[in-house]
Amino acid sequence: MITPPALLKTALVCQKNEITEYRIYTKLAELCMDEHNARILRSVAQDEYSHALFWESHTGRAVAPDVFKTFRIVSLARVLGLTFVLKHMEKNEGVAAKKYHALIEAYPEIEKISADEDAHEQALLSCLDEALLRYMGSIVLGLNDALVELTGALAGFTLALGETKTISIAGLITGVSAAFSMAASEYLSAKADGDPKARTSSLYTGSAYLITVVLLILPFLFVPNKFWALAITLALAIFIIFLFNCYLSVAKNLDFKKRFAEMAAISLGVAGLSFGVGWLLNRLMEV
Repeated sequence: MITPPALLKTALVCQKNEITEYRIYTKLAELCMDEHNARILRSVAQDEYSHALFWESHTGRAVAPDVFKTFRIVSLARVLGLTFVLKHMEKNEGVAAKKYHALIEAYPEIEKISADEDAHEQALLSCLDEALLRYMGSIVLGLNDALVELTGALAGFTLALGETKTISIAGLITGVSAAFSMAASEYLSAKADGDPKARTSSLYTGSAYLITVVLLILPFLFVPNKFWALAITLALAIFIIFLFNCYLSVAKNLDFKKRFAEMAAISLGVAGLSFGVGWLLNRLMEV
């Protein structure tokens, strides 16, 4: 049993982390529809449980799992998918491994536990096979095109047209038509490449486009001043880009800053050019 207070405190932290991750991996396995992935998650959960028992044998205390952390991560998995959550869990495995390395000198037997934590990373990486990740290219295509095309169109409509109601109707017609067009183009392109899942790819592209269209037009439906509505739409576009790149940077280990800056610059650049075109046409029509 550990007696030094500093070591006891560290051991209790490790013990709580292990029993919490045991609960998390167990619940994620229950959510997982793929049996291969579920089997890996259950195996990792059992390793975490054995690690918790090891620490309990040294601390002499039973530690309850962190209920809030378990609920938060499982809820994230329901919303954002297994891939996103496992990437976060993978980072936590690295943090836990560092804690173990700090204790190895005092307790050499935990070297195996540290090795297990390192092995979990590879096991979890082999688990990452989700439809959301497989069709990320199609989602990026729909989302990016909608952001670029619709922010540009709405910026142009703001000056070329009158009331927000007229702008929102024009935007919806433009956006819905473009969504169907993008889905059809993605289907034909994937079909030409011999992709057996061309229909699914087109569905992801069209859906991403359509959802983005609805979100960007909402301000024009509720805000009477068209310039304020446009400002909110542009802010919303930046927020969508921010959230999407946060997800993508974690799920696929991509550079967040570079991708976010690129998408934001393109969307705002096209919106600015379209606003200028709308202003020019408006002036020409007045002449």
